[in-house]
Amino acid sequence: QVQLVESGGGLVQPGGSLRLSCAASGSIISINLMGWSRQAPGKQREFVASITSSGDTYYLDSVKGRFTISRDNAKNTLSLQMNSLKPEDTAVYYCSALFLARQYWGQGTQVTVSS
Repeated sequence: QVQLVESGGGLVQPGGSLRLSCAASGSIISINLMGWSRQAPGKQREFVASITSSGDTYYLDSVKGRFTISRDNAKNTLSLQMNSLKPEDTAVYYCSALFLARQYWGQGTQVTVSS
């Protein structure tokens, strides 16, 4: 079983930056795929970014060039660096992990982009 805890959300002005972190309960070195999704009010949850154990990364088109996903297997953490934030990035952001064919989710962290 994998437990995930996100942190780093908050209120930021348009054009600002935030760094989200996701701490896993155990070693993530054997977790092939980890990622971030988000859910805005009244909308479905959507994929934002993912990273494989070999370091391959994938991004939602609207965040390419602004967001960077990374993982630190030694510290059992997943991160999302978000730059040039826009109001439409406002959402609850969730960390996820695919392990032994089961999807695990964190509890989410709120990101609000507003002036």
